[in-house]
Amino acid sequence: MNASFSPPADAGAGDRSPADFPAHPLERLYRAQAARLRGYFRRRAGNDDIADLVQETFARFAGAEQAELECPEAYLTRVASNLLRDRARAAANNALYLQEQAETGPSRWVDPHPLLESRDMIRGVEQALAHLPPRRRTIFLLHRLEDMTYAEIGEAVGMSEKGVKKQMAKALVELRKAVAPLW
Repeated sequence: MNASFSPPADAGAGDRSPADFPAHPLERLYRAQAARLRGYFRRRAGNDDIADLVQETFARFAGAEQAELECPEAYLTRVASNLLRDRARAAANNALYLQEQAETGPSRWVDPHPLLESRDMIRGVEQALAHLPPRRRTIFLLHRLEDMTYAEIGEAVGMSEKGVKKQMAKALVELRKAVAPLW
């Protein structure tokens, strides 16, 4: 018995390895130009974001109209240059914004009314929840805070899904009644 195996000459395409297929033109360009772009970015932007910059350059290149480019390498360089310019512009805008924020400082006066109303609303909801029957409160909290489905809640508390729905409806009515005067 022969220990080695070689596929028959008429084996289907499913038996071929990825190396047997021709590379996509963009993939060939990436293999040929990625190292050059890494050097380009290393000289101009430092080592921090080189991989991201190369990837973004090729993403922009792939998304652009490429109607028979004579020199895709030069176009890639132009895309890389524009990418650095865009990042520098965004960094400058961010620095200006932060400087303005530092110069103007936080507002010294804050209207306390919205804060007090929010605090009163939260206190009212907490009190209304405290007045719900324990099982109803548990069902409401499991649904609203834990994102459990009615079926999951039914299993957890030993009720049918229909019973859970009824308890949720009752909880919502009671909470609305309790909170309505606060609005």
